[in-house]
Amino acid sequence: MRIGVFGLGTIGSIWARHWRADGHEVRVWNRTPKPEFPGFSSDPETVARDADLIAIVVSDAKAVEKVLATIQKKLNKRTVVAQHSTIGFDETRRFAKWVEQKKAQFLDMPFSGSRGESEKRQTLFFVGEKENVLERVEPVYHRISQGIFRVGDIGQGTALKLALNLFAANLYQGLAEGYALAEKAGVPGEIFFSALAQHSCRSALTDAKREKILEKEYTSNFSLQNMHKDLHLIMKFAKKISQPIPQTQTLIKSYEKAKKMGLSESDFSSVIETLRPARIAAQSAAGRSKK
Repeated sequence: MRIGVFGLGTIGSIWARHWRADGHEVRVWNRTPKPEFPGFSSDPETVARDADLIAIVVSDAKAVEKVLATIQKKLNKRTVVAQHSTIGFDETRRFAKWVEQKKAQFLDMPFSGSRGESEKRQTLFFVGEKENVLERVEPVYHRISQGIFRVGDIGQGTALKLALNLFAANLYQGLAEGYALAEKAGVPGEIFFSALAQHSCRSALTDAKREKILEKEYTSNFSLQNMHKDLHLIMKFAKKISQPIPQTQTLIKSYEKAKKMGLSESDFSSVIETLRPARIAAQSAAGRSKK
C-alpha cells in the first residue's frame, strides 16, 4: 500500500518506520524538514500523490487544516484520509465534510499510546467512520496496534479519545495530590508506592509515573502542554453537549500554573511540582529577582 505520513513527531516517525518494515511504500513530510528520514519529501503534494492512505499525525487543528489545504488537489475517491491528531469534535466533523467534498474518504481515528507502546506496536485506535471506510486500511493498522475500537459515526472516535484523556489527567492528579500529601507528612516515596502496588487504586498509569515522581525526572512521554491543550478541548466539548465536568475545570488551573513554572515541554506528570511548596517558593523568588 502507498502511505503518506504527515507529521514526524515521536509517534508519526515510529509508525512510518513500522509501515516501511511491513513492506509498504511510505513517503513522509514534516513541517521542520527531516531529509535524513527514509522517504522524506519537502513537498506535501509529492507525499500525497497516488497515496492509498494519508495518515495525519500533527500537533493541532490548525496544523491539520494546513496539511489538508496543501494536498487537496491530490485527493480522490481512492484516498483514505486518517486524521490521528487530537483535535476538537467540531473540527473533526468539519474536516470530514471537507475531505468528502473532495471525493476522498475520511477516518476520525485518534489514538492512545506512548512512545514505548508505539514502538511495541501496541497503539490503541478509536474510529469514527462512515460506510466501513476502515476496512480498506484496517490490515495496515492491525499490524501496529493492540486494539482498534469502532466507536460509531465521525466525531465519536474523537469524543472517546477526549473522554479517556480527561480520565487520565484526573487520575494522575489524584496520584499527585495523594503522593504530595504523604510526602509532606514524611512518608518515604518508596513506601508510598509499595503500598499503592497492593492497593485497589493501582493502575498502569500509576506504575508508569512511579519513577518520574520518585526521581523528579520528567522526560516527556506525553507533554504537559499537550495535555493542557487537550483539557481545553475537553472543556469546549463538554460545554457543547451540556455535560458538567467541574473537577476538570479546576484541574486546568494546575496546568496553567505548571506552564508558568516552565514545565510545558516536560511530561504531564510534572504537574506534581505545583504541589511542592519549596519549588513554588523558588519560582516566586526567581520571578521577583528579575523585576
